[in-house]
Amino acid sequence: MFLVDTIEVSGLGNRSYLAGGERTAVAVDPPRDLDRVLEAAARRGVRISHVVETHVHNDYVTGGLELARITGAAYLVPAGARVSFRRVPVRDGDRTEIDTGAGLTLRALATPGHTPHHTSYVLEESGTAVAAFTGGSLLIGTVGRPDLVEPRLTEHLARAQHASAHRLAAELPDETAVLPTHGFGSFCSSSQAEGGDTTIGKEKVSNEALTRDVDTFVADLLAGLDDVPAYYTHMGPANAVGPAPVDLTPPSVADADEIAARLAAGEWVVDLRNRVAFAEGHLAGSFNFEAEGQLATYLAWLIPWGKPVTLLAETPERLAAAQRELVRVGIDRPAAAATGGPADWVRTGETPAVFRRATFADLAGRTRGGVVVLDVRRASERTDGFVAGSLHIPIHTLPRRLDEVPEGEVWVHCAGGMRAAIAASLLDAAGRDVVAVDDSFEAAEKAGLTLRTS
Repeated sequence: MFLVDTIEVSGLGNRSYLAGGERTAVAVDPPRDLDRVLEAAARRGVRISHVVETHVHNDYVTGGLELARITGAAYLVPAGARVSFRRVPVRDGDRTEIDTGAGLTLRALATPGHTPHHTSYVLEESGTAVAAFTGGSLLIGTVGRPDLVEPRLTEHLARAQHASAHRLAAELPDETAVLPTHGFGSFCSSSQAEGGDTTIGKEKVSNEALTRDVDTFVADLLAGLDDVPAYYTHMGPANAVGPAPVDLTPPSVADADEIAARLAAGEWVVDLRNRVAFAEGHLAGSFNFEAEGQLATYLAWLIPWGKPVTLLAETPERLAAAQRELVRVGIDRPAAAATGGPADWVRTGETPAVFRRATFADLAGRTRGGVVVLDVRRASERTDGFVAGSLHIPIHTLPRRLDEVPEGEVWVHCAGGMRAAIAASLLDAAGRDVVAVDDSFEAAEKAGLTLRTS
């Protein structure tokens, strides 16, 4: 018998795994906050004997090195990865016993493409493949993107992705479970696919890497690559050096005067409440990144790297959850924090700031009034249709392009409302008259707005 527990890292669109027998197990691509992995092992009553990385990650800070240190596990990293710490270098074909009593072995398969050194691991029970941990190689319906290492290598790596997918399909039985790390909303995925579980057999009939010839696959893959979050630049180097242990103890508590001083010093003050509550009342100058949205992805993408950040949350529990998310992307310690609401965060004599929320139907009724319509979606989203006459500034470029937004009342929208709320808070902090369109873009045309595609 064998076990495979999935550890969801939903904010980043990733998964980690714990796999093994009755006594020992291996952790695959663990997140930086390790307690969930340790809890899974304790719940199963197994010892973590091995920790493995499929590749040096570009989208999050790994917990692998620290997990191996804490548990005494062997730390397996692809031999081709350039790292600064001691590890067990893994090469194609290497086999590692995970649980002898259960007949469980881990076999390494070189699957370059997402990175040049990428390695998948096949869990074998008594010599039969039962699961493949494919990291950023074969995903559900797609593959990991090949453009995160070096621009000159992108086409070469795209072709390698195609070959690696075919190797997995050729060498593994159809019933083998495919367990990728990326592909559940991660920007490391070359495209997003539906579904939560799959097998080699299912991928043979649905995965674009296995149903298209290499030239067609590569051309489509390269044409469909989306923007890369700016913080990815810092993730690979941090993982190659060896991440430090995390500190999840509560940050120092800031009162209203200290929060005001940090704002005046140019630091970021981030309000984690939902966008409705933020619009109805917030500390002037603060930015709204909903804790329930893709907090880590968008905050790490937009904030100048290394800028001190103060977190505002309704409860200590919400604050702790956000702190946990942020360490996964290298934002290790908030400069300060406060809980409660706007009344607790503004100084005596000051009042909370507000701005309006609206729908596309509301916008359709105002287009004759000469308002500025700001679209903060990514370029790939805009190609499918945009509001005629709208200005396009993708959300991840807005902080440095605020001066490009014309004077006047700004109605800002995205595809669903979350990014529009972030953008509205940026504009509001800059003193602009802003309205956040909190609506699905699908409602735009139905509301009577004219859409264009070019």
